[in-house]
Amino acid sequence: MDARTIVVLEGDQTGQELLEAAIRVLQPEVVGLELELPRFDLSLAKRRETSNAIVHEAARAIAAHGLGLKAATITPEGRDDVGSPNRILREDIGGKVIVRTGRRIPGVLPVGGVHSPISVVRMAVGDAYGAKEWREGSGDDEVALRTERIERRVCRAVAEFAFCQAERTGAKVFGGPKYTVSPIYEGMLKEEMDAAAERHPEVPYEPQLIDATFALLISSSGAPMVIPALNRDGDILSDLVLPLFGSIAGSESLLVAFADEVVDRPSALMAEAAHGTAPALEGKDVANPMAMILAAAALLAHTDDEECQQAGRAIREATLEAVAEGVRTADLSGHHGTTAFTDEVIRRTRSKLEVWATL
Repeated sequence: MDARTIVVLEGDQTGQELLEAAIRVLQPEVVGLELELPRFDLSLAKRRETSNAIVHEAARAIAAHGLGLKAATITPEGRDDVGSPNRILREDIGGKVIVRTGRRIPGVLPVGGVHSPISVVRMAVGDAYGAKEWREGSGDDEVALRTERIERRVCRAVAEFAFCQAERTGAKVFGGPKYTVSPIYEGMLKEEMDAAAERHPEVPYEPQLIDATFALLISSSGAPMVIPALNRDGDILSDLVLPLFGSIAGSESLLVAFADEVVDRPSALMAEAAHGTAPALEGKDVANPMAMILAAAALLAHTDDEECQQAGRAIREATLEAVAEGVRTADLSGHHGTTAFTDEVIRRTRSKLEVWATL
């Protein structure tokens, strides 16, 4: 992994504007690092123009360098259109795991007893997504069928990464698939969760069926949790977990690929915000760049380069401290615009790194 090269995947509408805000924070005069930032235009227009060739090219660049930062993109609904660039990126990069972490934002009231971070670790490929679908019969006798598929190596990656994540953050591994109803299919993930628990006996382990997981989230004790999940379950679960913290603005999404099945040593990471392209906010300088900035920080923090790790920490702390002291965009009941918020994060990041350099 080349810690000093971040492949930048441009996007659509407000997603592109927020990406530009994050790129401002990564400049050498802010983080003190000379980062290479090769760009690929993944806007809908370019994807259509190239019949997705640009997406495959971007994926090859991420696989070669190891790090990617992606703006939100439009996925068209038409069956014969270019489809989702995320699906292509996941498959081409070899991503096995998607991690989305909900966390407290200073001054934003969470729901219920949710206080500590909750990470959803889900499959990046397989399951309901990419399944073969077809229909048979007609009229009231017509039936729809779907053939889904999961792989043990992906189940193992999800389970192992979940326990490693819990070990790093002092969390418990909680939840799981509906293995009682589907012991063959969903039971494969449960088997790998149990095996990972044996490899990590120091990590608290509380398996639950997926429906019980949803119900118990609201009444949780507030302890940090990591929830391993199937692809479809994890996608839905993320959409519940992140808003529990009052806003999804503090949550980034990470796609993780592994070399030689070594789960504690990612071969490639792609980070993005958990939100969409927000077309109604385009060009108004009011959107919140926080999630994109935190996505950039997460990339630096996950490298083996100490200077990059320090820069990532500085960006994250600067962002959260700015919010804690009242520097907020309208979605967080503040009055700062996109540019003004980013300016403040830049000022605080630069100041932190200057102070740390003297210690």
